[in-house]
Amino acid sequence: MDNKQFIQELVEKARKAQAELATYTQAELDAIVKVIGKTVYDNAEELAKMAVEETEMGVYEDKVGKNKGKAKIIWNNIKDKKTVGIIDRDEAKGLVMVAKPVGVVGSVTPTTNPIVTPMCNSMFAIKGGNAIIVAPHPRSQKCSAHTVDLIMKALKDKGVKCPENAIQVIRESAIERTNELMKAVDVVIATGGMGVVKAAYSSGKPSYGVGAGNVQVIVDRDVDFADATAKIIDGRKFDNGIICSGEQTIIAPADKYDEVIAAAVANGGYYVEDEATVDKFRKAIFINGHINKDVVGQSVQKVAELAGVEVPQETKVILLKASGIGAEDDLCREKMCPAIATFKYEKFEEAVKIAQTNLNTEGKGHSAAIHSNNKEHIEYAGINLTVSRLVVNASSSTTAGGSLTNGFAPTTTLGCGTWGNNVISENLDYKHLINVSRIGMVIKDAKVPTDEEIWA
Repeated sequence: MDNKQFIQELVEKARKAQAELATYTQAELDAIVKVIGKTVYDNAEELAKMAVEETEMGVYEDKVGKNKGKAKIIWNNIKDKKTVGIIDRDEAKGLVMVAKPVGVVGSVTPTTNPIVTPMCNSMFAIKGGNAIIVAPHPRSQKCSAHTVDLIMKALKDKGVKCPENAIQVIRESAIERTNELMKAVDVVIATGGMGVVKAAYSSGKPSYGVGAGNVQVIVDRDVDFADATAKIIDGRKFDNGIICSGEQTIIAPADKYDEVIAAAVANGGYYVEDEATVDKFRKAIFINGHINKDVVGQSVQKVAELAGVEVPQETKVILLKASGIGAEDDLCREKMCPAIATFKYEKFEEAVKIAQTNLNTEGKGHSAAIHSNNKEHIEYAGINLTVSRLVVNASSSTTAGGSLTNGFAPTTTLGCGTWGNNVISENLDYKHLINVSRIGMVIKDAKVPTDEEIWA
């Protein structure tokens, strides 16, 4: 069977399942969504172990935390939302909003998040009455397929009504099959590298993609440096640095730089300022301006070994003093391993300029973070940085994608706006996978302004 026929059969099954899902009540859809999340939550350890073994990247304990965390915060966020029938009324404007499914969703998932991305997108898709087909990265196809299998088995075991092919997965994934899938479905969610995202945009179907991450972190003068750097280090080391929202820099005040670095070192950082040694790490992490695949998701000790440098066994993150900003130094780019670049600034405006210059090189539109108690500085950064989300006084790695302690929509797909060549500049969630029909009534007793009043 050729790839086109293979995909057509999957899509035909999905369309039959989706036609049935479209008849379900809100309660029936929500019952499925809850099982999807709870299955990953309950099997977090097994799935984390499979992901680490198959992909050979990341950290088991962090993946367990991610599996449990994403499952519960996504369900908590969407369980009470309306996606069936009339979902809202605006009496003042005479509008009635009616939700309807988008159809069959194609979910292209990355090797860096092989469990939670299929889970997340399945929860969003089913919430809106859609069927979904997951196209996993070839390097993580077994654990992604096992995730889907566990979910479908749990639905059956619990007696939850759900069409047999509501959630499908391509078991022997390949680029050709993924490309065929993107052409055949009604909407594509492409979470992964820029090649995948570009292919999705070229598929001829509406697509939600992501942009590259390169989270710039500004440390203000008025914060507890021990607390701030603890959050930065924790975010950077999480899952060995493969999270797109992970911290990439520390931009610290020049007069407080030594204090900030000392605090980071006390929290598990290993600081390198000797240019020759910094260059060893630079050449190990980047090859001809591109990330070295051999460092992606690897431990501090592995990265140091590749650089030919010995670091203390207890090191959590390598701190590298950059020699320039933006295109002047590869260390200003995204480093998908436990390494951070450090910078000094005089005035706060310079800190924002450094961050923006680095974002212009890579990561424009994604995320930035700031540790500050100065409202004016926080808002200045938010106004001037071309990012879709600015994380304040928290670990960006674990909260930019939504948290129980912030207002970002919980997700695994972070839109980067037109800056990152994306259609949305927010976190993707269930509302992006429903169509909304608007019924427009004549507004009772509407006061129609005269031309003179309009142009006054």
